[in-house]
Amino acid sequence: SHDCLSTQFGGEPTSYTRFSIARQTDGDNSHVEMNLAADEEEGGETGRPEHLHASMPPPRRNGKNLCFIIMAAVLLLLIGFLIGYLSYRGRMQRVNRCLDGSGNCEMTPTASYISDVGTDVEEVPGSRILYWPELRDMLSAKLSATRLEASLRQREGKNSFEAGKAEDESTASYIHDQFTSFRLDDVWNDEHYVRLQDKGSSKNQVFIIEDGEEELESPDAYVAYSKSGTVTGKPIYVNYGRKEDFQKIRNVRVPMDGTIIIFRAGKITLAEKVANARKEGAVGALMYLGPSNEKKADSCVPFGHAHLGTGDPFTPGFPSFNHTQFPPVESSGLPHIPVQTISREAAAKLFGKMDGEKCLQEWTSGIVGCKVTVSSSNKMTVKLTVNNVMVDRKILNIFGVIKGFEEPDRYVVLGAQRDSWGPGAAKAGVGTAILLELARVISDMVKNDGYKPRRSIIFASWSAGEYGAVGATEWLEGYSTTLHAKAFTYINLDTAVLGSRDVKISASPLLYSLLEATMKKVKDPTRDSGSLYSRVGSDWIERVVPLDLDNAAFPFLAYSGIPVVSFGFYDEGDEYSFLGTTEDTLANLKGKTDKLYPLMRTAAEVAGQIALRLTHDHELFLDFDRYSDELLSFQEKLWHFDSHVKALGLTLNWLYFARGDFQRAADALRRDIANSDTENRIVRRALNDRMMKVEYDFLSPYLSPKDTPFRHIFFGKGNHTLQSLLENLEQLGVNKTSVDVNELKEQLALATWTIKGAANALVGDIWNTDNEI
Repeated sequence: SHDCLSTQFGGEPTSYTRFSIARQTDGDNSHVEMNLAADEEEGGETGRPEHLHASMPPPRRNGKNLCFIIMAAVLLLLIGFLIGYLSYRGRMQRVNRCLDGSGNCEMTPTASYISDVGTDVEEVPGSRILYWPELRDMLSAKLSATRLEASLRQREGKNSFEAGKAEDESTASYIHDQFTSFRLDDVWNDEHYVRLQDKGSSKNQVFIIEDGEEELESPDAYVAYSKSGTVTGKPIYVNYGRKEDFQKIRNVRVPMDGTIIIFRAGKITLAEKVANARKEGAVGALMYLGPSNEKKADSCVPFGHAHLGTGDPFTPGFPSFNHTQFPPVESSGLPHIPVQTISREAAAKLFGKMDGEKCLQEWTSGIVGCKVTVSSSNKMTVKLTVNNVMVDRKILNIFGVIKGFEEPDRYVVLGAQRDSWGPGAAKAGVGTAILLELARVISDMVKNDGYKPRRSIIFASWSAGEYGAVGATEWLEGYSTTLHAKAFTYINLDTAVLGSRDVKISASPLLYSLLEATMKKVKDPTRDSGSLYSRVGSDWIERVVPLDLDNAAFPFLAYSGIPVVSFGFYDEGDEYSFLGTTEDTLANLKGKTDKLYPLMRTAAEVAGQIALRLTHDHELFLDFDRYSDELLSFQEKLWHFDSHVKALGLTLNWLYFARGDFQRAADALRRDIANSDTENRIVRRALNDRMMKVEYDFLSPYLSPKDTPFRHIFFGKGNHTLQSLLENLEQLGVNKTSVDVNELKEQLALATWTIKGAANALVGDIWNTDNEI
């Protein structure tokens, strides 16, 4: 006879798997989530049935009965397996149809379980389900224009919030306390010791020298990082100070060596204008505000900085932490010539003294009697004295975080500049108010409404933004080895309202699709009906404004390779005249638009929706196919230079091949997403990481971040950029001998292999890379 051992089983399962398909209202992809409902996820013992088992002595069974029981059990297991497999296969087919665009994907739940179409939703213990449309509506309902107004009014009655000084530190403390009161998961300070420039004990002065010396102006405003000293030279007006403006001066054979260049604000940054003037041999530079409908702006003198870069120029490429010692180095972007801003009134008086050629018709300066320079017989000169002094200051960046529930080490960052030379209502007040409101609302949604973001949301208040995004850049430099692998989007909130008629957008192509989907769901505050998308139109991407050095989002994109978006309202052709002056007050900003607070609320809603969508969905809403379009557009611009390049014994084919490799790599990633098990968290994370790295992989790896900090080939600064390559090829068509062939070869090599490297990274595994090049 056979002895049979019987065992007694009791207790309950420790985990189980739930999965289903979710549809999105305004997205492109569906997502399937698997939830392992362990004890802590289901609220401990709450709502769980107890399984009671009586203890009985095991009955005797002979061997034949035991064999039948085993066979029956195996048969039941096989039937159960087949049912489960067929059910799973059906679900994944629907997922794949959704991912490849052939299905309709409408909603993604915050929670992990929703029923299939046509069945009832099972009651699930724990937090309730939040669908994306519900989450979007909740954000809109909670945003308060009244609270935004209250935050903005915190700056009233104060004349300056200069970085590192009392009012800046007081505001930093207020923001820290607000973050704490909002019950963010963590709140902390980030200290940096930076070298800034302040005005000296005596004012800077501008003189007109004819028979004698006449003071033109001695403004309170100054230009940070200007060289201190006194220079004298003939005045020459060069419109906006762009390269093409200087070329027109060269065309009329007006010598610029040893002169003082005058330009008006706008088009490019002050630092870029100064750098162009220095290249032409100028000894000094003056800038005034352009024409405006505001008469009281005629006497305003703007502040500014002349550093052609971002961050502390005396620790280039390194973070300015107190414990770090540096040799005496400085950024190559410092101007090394005196620079000063003047009022429109002073500029008009100076033009009145100039008797040379009249300004070109397209150079209308908004000032009657505009002249390019003085006549050859006129001995009039301009004397500029700058007394700025260098100072070392401690600045504080303030951070708060809502930690993600699934991937806390992946985060989106929302940031706003806090400091300003004047009251800074538009420059820093609007962005700071939006930052605080979003922190309050999103935290409330998490703490009280059951929203569980998959990824973390960081709120950042930057100091020393007026000096060239110093606070933001120093933070990026301090964590340069890790941030690009963790932060997948930066949302800039600065200067979100400068008018009301037009929408100004600067963004990475990776975020175009998300931004468009967002604008379709946000109401236009200036109209009774319609969305923001109906205002910007379907061709809005053609009007995307390139980021400049004065935008805090620029170092995130060009230095760290993190996708960015900057969104705001303005009046094209009628700029807010008081930006960056001591007259940037709440009263003047409200005079510019009577819908200030509704516009702020709308800007907050756009930023909030982007942040929530990026932390809500399984798959990151980063459209890497957009870079395929950008590369194709660039290739089309190169085609008519083929013959010029071949004449030098070179070819553009390798660059075309690299572009094709990137297109194939993007197609391969799209297929991987469609064919992968999207219920698997490890698989999802791997796919999302490949999308996250796309931006970073366009930073040229062949350049030193210390010597060339802005390495992005699309949005950086330097000879390595695609724009610089295009300019060199255009010059080749104009004058072959003026082009350095070796420099052109290096540009082609850098562009080709950076694009090829980005393609290889997008593919994923090394054995899947396309090595045909």
